[in-house]
Amino acid sequence: MKCTSKKRVSDNYKFHMRKTVIALSLVIAFLFTGCGTAGYDMPYDSNYPVSSFKLIQIDDSQTAKPFAADLCVADADVTSTEVSLSDVGAAALFDLNGLNTLYAKNVNKQMHPASLTKIMTALVALKYGSLDQVLTASENVIITESGAQLCGLKPGDSMTLDQALHILLIYSANDVAMLIAEGIGGSVEDFAEMMNKEAVSLGATNCNFVNPNGLTEENHYVTAYDLYLIFAEALQYDLFNEIIRMPSYSTIYKDSSGNDKSLEIKSTNAYLQEKYELPERVTVIGGKTGTTRAAGHCLVLLSRNNSGNPYISIILNSDSTDDLYMKMTDLLNTVP
Repeated sequence: MKCTSKKRVSDNYKFHMRKTVIALSLVIAFLFTGCGTAGYDMPYDSNYPVSSFKLIQIDDSQTAKPFAADLCVADADVTSTEVSLSDVGAAALFDLNGLNTLYAKNVNKQMHPASLTKIMTALVALKYGSLDQVLTASENVIITESGAQLCGLKPGDSMTLDQALHILLIYSANDVAMLIAEGIGGSVEDFAEMMNKEAVSLGATNCNFVNPNGLTEENHYVTAYDLYLIFAEALQYDLFNEIIRMPSYSTIYKDSSGNDKSLEIKSTNAYLQEKYELPERVTVIGGKTGTTRAAGHCLVLLSRNNSGNPYISIILNSDSTDDLYMKMTDLLNTVP
């Protein structure tokens, strides 16, 4: 399915694009009648299942810009005879150079994202934080949820944002996500608001974030297509690209008394640990894992084929770790 507009499309694409045409006509009429540029009554709402335009400032006037001349579009399922992913919640494969959606299943369905949330956490932190900024842990790093991935932060522990981002993305530590949220946003609630504003700015309007780590909450959800938009934006940052391909990381941070605490971690991405068979024609660059009882087993990857062309692949809500990697390998083996 060819990519034609910037930033978000869903099942009601044709209907809402007709509304976009009407909106654009209204903008043009508005500009030429000399009524000013303070604002427009657009037939658009961020709660629509499609994002089709945004207002941009050009010199002293405003115009409507299509959301994604350079992004992939998925307004319906795109199946393949080469792979069957009937038992996963959602899946997608995007050709970043060709701007094609090669596979899509339930990509606009709202689902629990688990730790794939941390992609957005990292994106907001990279955009608004400073890598040498020192973050200090509060009592909120004490997380008691069974099975939650933790690096063992204690109240009063401190580290730089650079260190925290490595631990967040490589080890998927939920306590470090809280550290980042409070350090950048002032509070978890304010940071979640920053996450949601960033999502809307990307056209990812079918998701909602309540926390920075993806631990299950009722109003915390995302779609596979929104994850594509968020992941693609995060890839614009060199540090993000560097971190997601690292199989391990070691660092030293400070406890509340200023004493050194050492930490050595390995990536939760089993491809980087060479625990599962790699696709035949594709090199896995890196990505992000996520697992909770509500979300199942999830994975977002950046890969390249033998010609160096990049692809983003996503699987949400697989039944097990083994099934997740087996299905992801099957999906990537359909890459041209």
